[in-house]
Amino acid sequence: MRSFVDGIDSDTTIAGEEMTVSIPVERIDLEADLVVPAAATGIVIFAHGSGSSRRSARNRFVAASLQQARLATLLMDLLTESEAALDEQTGELRFDIPFLARRLEAAIDWVAAERETAHLPVGLFGASTGGGAAIVAGAERAAHVHAIVSRGGRPDLAGEALGRVKAPTLLIVGEADDVVLGLNRTAMNRMTAGTSLEVVPGATHLFEEPGALDRVAELAGIWFVRHLAHP
Repeated sequence: MRSFVDGIDSDTTIAGEEMTVSIPVERIDLEADLVVPAAATGIVIFAHGSGSSRRSARNRFVAASLQQARLATLLMDLLTESEAALDEQTGELRFDIPFLARRLEAAIDWVAAERETAHLPVGLFGASTGGGAAIVAGAERAAHVHAIVSRGGRPDLAGEALGRVKAPTLLIVGEADDVVLGLNRTAMNRMTAGTSLEVVPGATHLFEEPGALDRVAELAGIWFVRHLAHP
């Protein structure tokens, strides 16, 4: 079986062992799952979407695919347990993009300081509202972030950061996700960095249709390998 990246055999690539780590953010620690494959060429930090966590099945599917392409992955909780419980009731934190972006920036700083990951170019993968947070964090940490991918994301929530982000950005949206597709097209017009929009045929917001999430993983893998291997 061949990977989506030419020359990489997904049956023989060693993905690496998953480790649970703690990311210090202000006066708290957030849990994250880190995988560093052998001969990794970059690291992708995941920002989950509304009401989700680092255990998101969709993000973990994409992460496993990226690991086969020799990309390290860091899936983190953007909220503590108590914050997540509050957000389940009010929904207020999932749309607080500056708040979520600061959490993501702390993860970027942690990756840059750790011996095992400090040498790896950083990419960000954001889903839903995490897409907006990824763009803001990418703008704030422009020296470290070399590529961004948004899956069914809300880049429109990034506000003025859309014009400041420098990393090549890929926006992936389902064809049937009409409202979000329109928001992505509008946001793309405000971005000055190299930006591409990929529309997955027949897919809805959660990419639940057969083959839709596979296509997301393929597109993300190609984008990250292209921009992280030679940042």
